[in-house]
Amino acid sequence: MSKAEPQNFWSRRRAAVQAEAEADVVARQNAIEAAEAEALAAEQAEKTDAEILEDLGLKDPDLMQMGDDFSAFMSRAVPEHLRRRALRKLWVSNPVLANLDGLCDHNDDFSDAATVVPNMKTAYQVGKGMMKHVIALAEAAEAAEAKAAKAIAEPAEESAAVDAPEAEALQPDPALTAPETPQDDTVADADALPEEEPQALPRRMRFAFAS
Repeated sequence: MSKAEPQNFWSRRRAAVQAEAEADVVARQNAIEAAEAEALAAEQAEKTDAEILEDLGLKDPDLMQMGDDFSAFMSRAVPEHLRRRALRKLWVSNPVLANLDGLCDHNDDFSDAATVVPNMKTAYQVGKGMMKHVIALAEAAEAAEAKAAKAIAEPAEESAAVDAPEAEALQPDPALTAPETPQDDTVADADALPEEEPQALPRRMRFAFAS
């Protein structure tokens, strides 16, 4: 074991003891200030604002103008509601603070308390971004398109099924619409004609010549 290690240990120990002592002093001071503030608040609760301002030697905040010293209202002895009245008057009396041009970046509240709602969830995934959310939107769009196509196809099928009997009824009967075969008066059924008797051939004349 080297000699440096015990020295470092005791140095850290003395620093820890000193820090504990300083923290104890700060805690006692805070307790004293809290007790004094509580007693002062109880005393001021029984007085009016005019009496409090007179005791503290301050002017009425509503009567103050541009150029007056508003820093006196930042004292711990000044009640919170009087401090807010003084700050509102400071903002109204100063045209630079009262007439904002919208170019000040500090006008917006970027704190989490102003932008985050309780139990807020996000679709963002580290390394994937908003992929899950985009996929869900795409699937919803495809389902909506399929549903719309099905809704369009069903009435067409129903109308086709209804029109089929009507189309069959409108088709002409082949027996009624078959073209009639023209019959010649000179042509008759062979079975219906009577058999003709064979006619005798005419006799030819024969000539004899004397030699």
